[in-house]
Amino acid sequence: MTASVDSAREAWRDWLTSERRLARHTLVAYEHDVASFLGFMTTYLGAPPSLEALGKLKPAEFRAWLAERARLGLARTSTARAFSSVRSFFQFLDKRGLARNASIGLIQTPKLPHSVPKALSEPDMEEFLEVPAQQEREAWLDRRDTAVLLLLYGAGLRIGEALSLTRSEVEDLLASGRDTLSVTGKGNKTRIVPLLPQTLAALRAYRDACPFLSARRPGDSFFVGARGGALDPAIVQKRVREMRRELGLADSVTPHALRHSFATHLLGAGGDLRTIQELLGHASLSTTQRYTAVDATRLAAVYRAAHPRAKR
Repeated sequence: MTASVDSAREAWRDWLTSERRLARHTLVAYEHDVASFLGFMTTYLGAPPSLEALGKLKPAEFRAWLAERARLGLARTSTARAFSSVRSFFQFLDKRGLARNASIGLIQTPKLPHSVPKALSEPDMEEFLEVPAQQEREAWLDRRDTAVLLLLYGAGLRIGEALSLTRSEVEDLLASGRDTLSVTGKGNKTRIVPLLPQTLAALRAYRDACPFLSARRPGDSFFVGARGGALDPAIVQKRVREMRRELGLADSVTPHALRHSFATHLLGAGGDLRTIQELLGHASLSTTQRYTAVDATRLAAVYRAAHPRAKR
């Protein structure tokens, strides 16, 4: 590769580090993806590509790279990430005026098989919820995060449903002594979800500690950010990433995985699908069936305990 491409890659790497603030392992993956792409193009074109050559690549040449990855048996998830890395590099070249390539915009990201987040084991979930508070920030922020996470795992809420709760909704709940919450989810469908005593206690602890709630209007968001505005889902996602790294958990541990864990643990403890469907707010039972995975051991245990002939 020419020096100009090398310098462009170095500038892109600096941008990913300083502006995008990518984690180290993500940065390494991005760099590897682009290096692999450029290596393929060196072979395909017969020479290391210059910035000018990169700007002239046609859709067929990008598709040839994707086809080669398929021929090598690389996973579609890996190829989708690699394509995202390469696209990021080309977008950077365009923004810096180094090379402009319209062809990459004509290529669709490789389609991935539908999947649902993996549930945490019950011991991992317990440990996750007991991650120590962050010492360098105000205590009320940790109480806020605990309350949000308990709504996701303890009540099966989607992150958007939890963050859309208003001050008046939660204040009325805490004042009434009820242990159920009315939640409006997808399709404007309302459902009633029970709340654990720990969840109610966490909501109350956050409310009492937050310095901004008293100044907010009844219809304003109950959960707020560090400066008093409505809490951004990205902040919750960032905190979950920090917690899973601290515990060495898989990247599949996301806010939505906590909702999935809620459903899976209920099912594993003997909850029926219809009830879990209502708690999750799914319009179709087939969605719940796909969402809640039961392992073969659990199925066999239920069978032996329930089937009349199995008891003989």
